[in-house]
Amino acid sequence: MRVISFFDSENKEHWIEEIRKSDWNAGPFLAKMLTDGTFFETVGEGSEVLLLVDGDVLVSHCTFSKFDDIQPTELTPWVGFVYTFEKYRGNRYAGLLFREAERLAKECSVNEIYLSTNHTGLYEKYGFEYKTMLDDLEGNPSGIYVKTV
Repeated sequence: MRVISFFDSENKEHWIEEIRKSDWNAGPFLAKMLTDGTFFETVGEGSEVLLLVDGDVLVSHCTFSKFDDIQPTELTPWVGFVYTFEKYRGNRYAGLLFREAERLAKECSVNEIYLSTNHTGLYEKYGFEYKTMLDDLEGNPSGIYVKTV
């Protein structure tokens, strides 16, 4: 397995179809943004889609972006759209994506990354710590987690 950049990949349409297979509504939404060209407009220029792949099979994905579903905020960058396909869950594969996000943060001279979620106990095992509760773009409360890199 390896982590690749969606934007550096040669077969973007294949990866969009793989992302679209997600049974979580954020996956198809991410695929739509990549298809219709609104990804950077929505999450910020320079943002990245990280894919954990096993050959041509998508195992897990996330974004590393300037914005996420908590706006406006001074907090940045965000790890978002985190998803692991059910067959691969329980193996901590998302941690491989988080390590790549941490590497990207260090390249940008950033020492913290943020994550918005309603899951408790899931991201703490990867070193994220609860910071606060903020409303997302739809007005729903969301837990904000931070990880020092």
